[in-house]
Amino acid sequence: MYSSFIFAAMNGPSHIHALVKLIDDPDDKVYEVVREEIKKCGADAIPILEHSWEHDYYGLVFQNRIEHLIHEIQFSEIQRQLTEWSNSQDKDLLEGAILISKYQYPGLDELKIRETIQCLRRDIWLELNDNQTSFEKVKIFNRIFFDLYNFSGDSKHYHSPVNSFINVVLETKKGNPLSLCLIYSIVAQSLDLPVYGVNLPNHFVLAYMDEYHSNHFGQLQNEYGVLFYINTFSKGTIFDVKEIEQFLNGLKIEHKREFFEPCSNTAIINRMLTNLIYAFKQIGNTEKVEELTLLKSLIN
Repeated sequence: MYSSFIFAAMNGPSHIHALVKLIDDPDDKVYEVVREEIKKCGADAIPILEHSWEHDYYGLVFQNRIEHLIHEIQFSEIQRQLTEWSNSQDKDLLEGAILISKYQYPGLDELKIRETIQCLRRDIWLELNDNQTSFEKVKIFNRIFFDLYNFSGDSKHYHSPVNSFINVVLETKKGNPLSLCLIYSIVAQSLDLPVYGVNLPNHFVLAYMDEYHSNHFGQLQNEYGVLFYINTFSKGTIFDVKEIEQFLNGLKIEHKREFFEPCSNTAIINRMLTNLIYAFKQIGNTEKVEELTLLKSLIN
């Protein structure tokens, strides 16, 4: 009886509504059929599920099943979008960061994130000109980013998961080295400043590339094509290759070229997922650890 009803519902204009009414069926086999059919409807089912959760109370089993279904659909959608991002040619860094945030905050306001980035970009752009040196441009960038907008490193809650979600970091103005570098580099690159992430062990910094080979006329040359490095977790402090060497020596880690050169956007999103996996391990949330590990496996 149920299978024929479901089949009929699937062919009608209100098939999702009809399926939702069967979520609290006491027969687990019937529920599994209903669950799979609703999942096939994808994101279209979420508003209906949310409305039913708010207005139709058929007991705790009903509400728990709806909550689980909503999460399953949203997680499947994130997997699909992240796979598309990984397979795309440009691998837009802001888009990747937003997708990671959507895992935790599926209802986030993406437009607000982009508008905040644009406001930051505009305020920096107004003070830049072609006659300024790279150091002068970074000095202006740092003043607006750290002093006017008050971005800073969250040393008190360094490993907190929220420090890896771009929507939260833009709102609180606090983040970890990776999230601060990510926002800084996105804005810098939109202003044609050659600033890219450097994936250090236990840290993350930025490299300002020597795109005009200006260092070739000086006594000191950087074999990695970097003019200087920027530490966003220390309010944009500028430093050179020797400090990275000292940092690696302190950790007793081999000096690999990848620790001195810009990394890919794929590596940045991978690192963000790694940070989140570690953060949720620290608080014992095994479900999120498993899900994030699955998301990480989709990035290549």
